[in-house]
Order: sequence, then structure tokens, then C-alpha cells
Amino acid sequence: MRYFDLHCDTLVECLHKGISLKKNNLHVSVEKGNAYAPYIQCAAIWLPDKVRGAAAEKWFNDHADLFDREAADGSFTVIRGAEDIEAMENKQGTGMMLTVEGSAVLNGKLENVAHLRSRGVRMMTLTWNGSNEVGSGIMSGDVFGLTPFGKLAVKEMEKEGIAIDISHASEKLFYDVVEYTERPFVASHSNAKKLCSHPRNLTDEQIKIMCQRECLVGLNYFKVFLNNDPEQASAEDLYAHAEYILSLGGADILAMGSDFDGSSMPHGITGLESMEEVANIFLRHNLPEALVNKIFYENAASFFKRFDR
Repeated sequence: MRYFDLHCDTLVECLHKGISLKKNNLHVSVEKGNAYAPYIQCAAIWLPDKVRGAAAEKWFNDHADLFDREAADGSFTVIRGAEDIEAMENKQGTGMMLTVEGSAVLNGKLENVAHLRSRGVRMMTLTWNGSNEVGSGIMSGDVFGLTPFGKLAVKEMEKEGIAIDISHASEKLFYDVVEYTERPFVASHSNAKKLCSHPRNLTDEQIKIMCQRECLVGLNYFKVFLNNDPEQASAEDLYAHAEYILSLGGADILAMGSDFDGSSMPHGITGLESMEEVANIFLRHNLPEALVNKIFYENAASFFKRFDR
């Protein structure tokens, strides 16, 4: 099976707990990933809302340094561009793409976009739940969208080849990204608000705009984004969100964005080892195998290959 996941917080957990990305008891490890052919994981450097200023820059560099140390022995492939994805096609093993969750890592400095790119970052979530120098987060109560600095920052991200991620963005920020950017963007770990009313999920209009822009939406496994009664959430709810987004025209933009090691899983998902059974659930609902392959791998791989061209 091939599997491409747009978001996990495993790297942050590894640094916090002093454990290895390669072998651990978390949702994600290189050891688990090596069962897939291939497995590509976007490994996020999540930035808590309380970390700001110079501390935010240090937070990023400390986690990027850990990523480099873990990759040094070649136990996984570092995904820096389209050629790395193409080299892994249908081969057993794990690839990791460095991403950022929270553009406060920029510390309000436009030149830090190029610094992130030099460290291998290929995607950045503009906000976490709060607001920052770039824009307003969904749980902040702020509605200002992109700041003047944010409008410059998203242009610089497009120039440097860092995909813009609007998961956690306020609705105003989402629509500002639509207005002030030219390239397709990503919601790395977001579901359908029609099925689960959590503010973090996407409206029908947002999903349709993302279909038109040839964007990418990663299904989030966090139980509070799957079901209005989170304790009842299951892998079947994940399928329900997939089916709904497909009904809005999402066959070419739908992907997986687990939020592994940053959230509580629903019934039926324990970690990376569950993905083959989740794919089987999608197949048992009579989704064509080719479409399941697109959702679990091909759409994400195709997006990042196109993004480099």
C-alpha cells in the first residue's frame, strides 16, 4: 500500500520526550512507515501560541536540527522536491517532508521565509489557533485576516516554493489567501463542517473554492473534528467526511492529514499501522480502488510534484 500523510506532530513529540523518530511508541515511526511502499509523511514543527519572538525562531531551529540528525544515517528519505517523491514511487520505505504549523516562526521577518526553505520546509500552516504576525487564527476571535506583513509573507512563500496551509485559519484569513495568492494552497488537516460543526472544519463554499483552485484537503483523524459527539467517533466517520467532500467535487483534491501524535484518535485507528484497514473501509463502501489510491497517496504526491514545476 502507498500512503501520503499531510500532517503529524511526531517530530515535536520526539524532541519533547527525548525519543527517536525512527523507533518509538508513538502513532508514527520510520519503523512503522517502512511497511508501506512508499510512505511519505509531512512532519510538522508545531509552534504553541505562547511561543513568540526570538523564542519562536529558536523553537524552529531546534526541531529542524533534530530532523537533520535523525535523517543523517539515511534511514528515511528527506523529501525536498518532486524528484525525491518520484525516486520513492512504488518503493518500500519512508520519506519525510519538513513542514511548519504556525508562521510565528518567522518572527515578523520576511527573510525568514528563505531560511525555512533553506532548511527544507515545503509547507507552512499560517496560524495555529491564535493569531500571529501573519494573520488571524480560527479560535482567536480575531477577524482581520492577513496582516500587511502577512500579505507580503504569502507572496514570499509562493516565490520560495513553500505551500500555504490554511488549516487553523480564520474564515477571513482563508478568503484573504484566496484573494492575495496565485498558486494552489492546502488545508493539511481539516474536515467538512457540514458533518461536524467544529470551527476548525471547512464550509462547503471553502471546499468548492479549493476544488476550483486545484488545492489539497487532508482528512483529519482527530475525533473532535469527525463527530459532534467525539467519544462516538470512528474510522467510519472518516469515510463519511471523505464521501461528503467527494460529493462537492473533491476527487482530485482529497488526501489524508492524520494529525497523528497531536490528537486523540477515533475508534478503529491506533496509529500508522491502521491505515491499511482504513483504506479497506473505504473500499468496502464501494469506492473504486483507483479513487482510494488517489485519496491515500496520489493526490498529495501529484500536488507536490506539480508545485515544483
